[in-house]
Amino acid sequence: MPRFDDSLVTRASARTVWKILYDPLRFPEWWSGIERAAAGDARGGEADVTLWPDGFPDFPLPQRVQSHAEDHRVVVSCTVSDLHFDWRLEPVDGGTRVSVHVEIPDAEAAREQTQRDVVAVSLRQLAGLAEAETIRAAPPARD
Repeated sequence: MPRFDDSLVTRASARTVWKILYDPLRFPEWWSGIERAAAGDARGGEADVTLWPDGFPDFPLPQRVQSHAEDHRVVVSCTVSDLHFDWRLEPVDGGTRVSVHVEIPDAEAAREQTQRDVVAVSLRQLAGLAEAETIRAAPPARD
């Protein structure tokens, strides 16, 4: 089973990143290749969510999303292709390390490089969105 990890450090706080990451309806704002999301059943930190890839309005991808607030993790598992994304946040000096561990089933191994590319872009977009929200929420500077 192919696996890989990727991470980056953003200047945004873990709280700011968490507010974006744990909300699957915000995935299209930062997850590369996702056009829209719709919520399904939710129960105690777990939700069924449907994602639609860019340009494929008739190709819904059901996902299981598990939020673990206590250790700043969000696990997204595609119920169609069995791709598994384990997103983690770790406060560091001056910001937050955002990491993701990806597991790809052998049947989808040919998609590994595509997923590496998608994850790299998505990490940057998530960090950029969180940093922009940090700037918008900051009080105005005084001269």
